[in-house]
Amino acid sequence: MQRRFRGPPTAAIVVAVAVFEVVGTVFASARQPDHRPLDAIAFVLLLAGPASLSLRRRAPLVMLPAAAASVVAYLALGYAWGPVFLSLALAIVLSAAAGKRWQTWAVAAACAAVLVAGAAGSGDEFALVRAFAGTSWLAILVLMGEGVRLRTERVAERRRQHEAREQAARDEYRLALARDIHDVVAHSLSLINVRASVALHLGEKDPAQFRPALEAIKAASKDSLAEVRQLLGVLREDAPLSPAPPPRLDRIPGLADDARRAGLEVSLTQPEAAAVHQLPDAVQEAAYRIVQEALTNVVRHSGARKAAVVLALEGTTPAADAGRQLTVTIDDDGAGAAGVPEGNGVTGMRERAAAAGGSLHLSPLRPGWRVRAVIPPAAPPAMPGPEREAR
Repeated sequence: MQRRFRGPPTAAIVVAVAVFEVVGTVFASARQPDHRPLDAIAFVLLLAGPASLSLRRRAPLVMLPAAAASVVAYLALGYAWGPVFLSLALAIVLSAAAGKRWQTWAVAAACAAVLVAGAAGSGDEFALVRAFAGTSWLAILVLMGEGVRLRTERVAERRRQHEAREQAARDEYRLALARDIHDVVAHSLSLINVRASVALHLGEKDPAQFRPALEAIKAASKDSLAEVRQLLGVLREDAPLSPAPPPRLDRIPGLADDARRAGLEVSLTQPEAAAVHQLPDAVQEAAYRIVQEALTNVVRHSGARKAAVVLALEGTTPAADAGRQLTVTIDDDGAGAAGVPEGNGVTGMRERAAAAGGSLHLSPLRPGWRVRAVIPPAAPPAMPGPEREAR
């Protein structure tokens, strides 16, 4: 799509060219007594050229022919030479810059033909030389306009690419937030559902179960509401709310405690805190969300009684913890998921592992199911959303 050349204000161009042409032509005419003296018609034609430039945005197809006609009429009536060509030169440049290529070249060729014809009929031996020089300048002016057009299009293309990158960053950021919301809501509601079911089942036989169940439901709902409120605040561009810091591996014991309160026996193995501290935030967040979603699936769907969560640093010597890849393994003794289509939770885990530069694998156990993620130490830098940058 062609973009019209904007340039300086039209009114400023018209006034400046009109003043320059009239004043310059008056001085030039005083030194050319052999030409027709300036009269009212001459001044009308001198002003017609600049006036045609006012059409560069409203009627660009009319601008160049009008400017050319005023200049040709002025010279044909025998008035003195001078800066009358300025309006025609600017009209050629502006027309070419606006993308009116065929019209610009056609008018320039017509003007060149008039120059050559006039020189041939004048009998002046230097007239053809002047005509050739004038034709060369016409071509140069068209090429100048083409250069302006190309530069404008390149700038516009760079702007479009920049806007596309920004839009892609915003879309990716919102997709990540949507995954966070899914993980938080699914995890918390699953725990609430399990604890509520336990309370209803055992409430009549053992009323003492009501209080711990309600306390677990209260804690889970409070934490999830706080985190969802932060995430939704980021999605709303008009909400001046800073999102919570990304979860880190030191919060995984809390996930294990939540699962235990839901009746699942969970064993947790983690690297030393000093080694974990050196891992990038993107790696830690991906691992946390994968463990969160995996435990949620175990509680909701597998019917398992036990689960084992193992996080380990592998790959190089222990002295270089920051350069070792992180493996996340969640095993359970439930029914497994063989033959069951992957849901949003599994898709989200795969996306998180891939976004961190790693991979996720699911495999059956006998009995149970294994979720294993491998995340390299140098995770791709997260592309921050515009909302987070602004806040």
